[in-house]
Amino acid sequence: MRQDGAVLGLEASCDETAAAVLGADGRILAEAVLSQLEEHAPYGGVVPEIAARAHLAHLPGLVARVMREAGLGFADLAGVAATAGPGLIGGLIVGSTLGKGIALAHHLPFVAVNHLEGHALTATLPGLSDAPPAFPFLLLLLSGGHCQCVAVEAVGRYRRLGTTLDDAVGEAFDKSAKLLGLPWPGGPALERLALRGNPTAIALPRPLFGRPGCDFSWSGLKTAVAQAVARQAAAPADIAASFQAAVAAVLADRAAHALAMLPGASAVVIAGGVAANAAVRAALGGVAAKAGLPLIAPPPRLCTDNAVMIAWAGIARLRLGLDDPLDHAPRPRWPLAELAGASTAR
Repeated sequence: MRQDGAVLGLEASCDETAAAVLGADGRILAEAVLSQLEEHAPYGGVVPEIAARAHLAHLPGLVARVMREAGLGFADLAGVAATAGPGLIGGLIVGSTLGKGIALAHHLPFVAVNHLEGHALTATLPGLSDAPPAFPFLLLLLSGGHCQCVAVEAVGRYRRLGTTLDDAVGEAFDKSAKLLGLPWPGGPALERLALRGNPTAIALPRPLFGRPGCDFSWSGLKTAVAQAVARQAAAPADIAASFQAAVAAVLADRAAHALAMLPGASAVVIAGGVAANAAVRAALGGVAAKAGLPLIAPPPRLCTDNAVMIAWAGIARLRLGLDDPLDHAPRPRWPLAELAGASTAR
């Protein structure tokens, strides 16, 4: 890539429309995120068709805005990066097609970014921590669609150590919040309610706690919350606090097991929307400290879906001489393990 060129990043994989421009050194020159909460709230969740139409309506304007704020023209860019999966196929098509169009019109390299790699590499963004983690490091990817322990060994090289056997942890937060009568999105609402509750009020299960390996299971915990709500076992705030405590304990246990599977890890990194939860951060911080490692947790705005991480992943790939053809097809399912070799080295 041009050593002095900035990269434009586009994110439209779910219900956040985002664009960002990063300098070649990773400095954030401009960023913008448009939330679709109002559009989806009446339905209690993300409606794919509504999300795709919102991306189509707003993403071009966000691109114009961040380019203007960065003080750059397209000719100043070294490349364009856009999320190409995993995610909702309608949004992926909108974002990647716009990115390809800009790249084609201005003769720029195009990078089809795996959304999960964007989360994984956020920890290496300059200025995020005192010292960016060296490879390998342990990533806990915690969101509404994913719950994984991943060994991040290099750009494009990821080894999954454990994953959920049923639901993602963010889904468990959202569905438990719905059972408690909280508005969507449920995770932040449940965290606010839990602040007023007693985390030891009721005994909720801690699925797979202490078991070998670092897989997860959340469906039984959701069922226990449903039963506690149905029998009015405690006040809603106490149920919320007890649920959050159970989740944090399980995540800490699974992270400790994952570290044992990754000797030589330089850090514990958390990413995804659930990584913004303060109780989760505290629990995982304790695990990292016990292992003598730093916990690297992005600021909340970089935990949820954003284009900064997409632009940064694009920069990381372009530095290695990797880009993608303009006929690269978006993938609603795209495991990290399949990422190596997905781009073509020039």
